[in-house]
Amino acid sequence: MNKQNPVKYWKVNIKYVLILLAIWFLVSYGAGILFKEELDTIQLGGFKLGFWFAQQGSMYVFVVLIFVYVRLMNKLDKKYGYDA
Repeated sequence: MNKQNPVKYWKVNIKYVLILLAIWFLVSYGAGILFKEELDTIQLGGFKLGFWFAQQGSMYVFVVLIFVYVRLMNKLDKKYGYDA
């Protein structure tokens, strides 16, 4: 098991985390609060889109981001030799 460059591994890991958290912030805060008025002009299942993002959309995006993070980390682990 050849573990290559742990410092670079953690830098990439932190980069992934920051990018994914920024996406979640934009969806939860941006779509649910900042852009609510613009999004409320669109309906989704009978509900205004701004309301939907504030109530459920950000949670769905968060769950999707967890799966994206797992996939990214599996690839990163294999690249740097940290896979089991």
